[in-house]
Amino acid sequence: MQTPELWIRGLGAYLPDTRVSVESAIDQGLTTAEEAAVHDMAGAAVAGDLPAPEMALRSAREAFERSGADPDDVRLLLYTDTWHQGPDGWFPQYHLQHHLVRGHVLAAEVRQGCNALFTAMELAAPHLRDAPEDATALLVAADNFGTPNIDRWRSGAFVMGDGACSVLLGRAPGPVRVLAVGSMVVPELELYHRSGEPEFPPAATTGRFLDFKARASDHADRHVADPSVYTSWFTLQKTMVALVERTLDEAGVGYGDITRAAFGNLGPEAVEHRWMRVLGLPMERSTWDHGRTVGHVGAADPFLGLHHLLETGAVAPGDHVILGGIGSGMTASCAVVRVDGPWPGV
Repeated sequence: MQTPELWIRGLGAYLPDTRVSVESAIDQGLTTAEEAAVHDMAGAAVAGDLPAPEMALRSAREAFERSGADPDDVRLLLYTDTWHQGPDGWFPQYHLQHHLVRGHVLAAEVRQGCNALFTAMELAAPHLRDAPEDATALLVAADNFGTPNIDRWRSGAFVMGDGACSVLLGRAPGPVRVLAVGSMVVPELELYHRSGEPEFPPAATTGRFLDFKARASDHADRHVADPSVYTSWFTLQKTMVALVERTLDEAGVGYGDITRAAFGNLGPEAVEHRWMRVLGLPMERSTWDHGRTVGHVGAADPFLGLHHLLETGAVAPGDHVILGGIGSGMTASCAVVRVDGPWPGV
């Protein structure tokens, strides 16, 4: 999707100060050296009992402070997450509407897995198209994985970190311009994230432990009986190549124009195989060095990476950055942005 007249006017991040190293986790018996070698992560950001919606609120306040925008100009609020946010029957987006945005703006929760912020961007772009120039859309992602029934060290082939990120989109020019955003899906791989588990009753209602590694193992066993399961992974890789080429074309840039890349914090092999090899870029051009210190922070990862690049001065006006994520479904999403101006405070 081409996104003319769409800017990131503000970007906010919240990562808790507490970082638990992998070495410490091994010493505590929370993981093993063999398990840690698979993902090569250095540690995880741990929020303790700080609720995810509160982290989202803190990151959103930073986005407004950096942009100078008025919360009263928000026309759309989309809250994305991958894990439970609070009491059943309660919706986290209204925490931000209560304490920051207020008014009668449309607010909704988007549960689209680890690339939900890209989905939110695709939903927000047409919503802003005919709005006044000062109108904005607030997109947030937040998760706290320090709860029962999930193990940040062992539930997946990666380490899960806590934190939040907020993206303030608008038609008025800002420091980062969104050139294109899009998604593609390989629906036959939806089995991958539920393989071996009953669909009803939902695990959240029974206290069943979340174990992505067990589901992946069960899915692998199905290859013997159904070769099409195996070929679906080749379809995903082809889909990602097609998505990157389409998004670059819509953005009007080529592979050689990309300065840096920010993807999900899923481990070096996953990042390199799924994205960096497609782009023909070395891992040093990704945000992996930062991501491996905080863990996989759900849908926030790529935009936390962009925030890090801007905060550290690793990108400058004129630079192009590609962002990408993989979500259950399986869905692949990416966006191409261009740094248009100086980042406030840098």
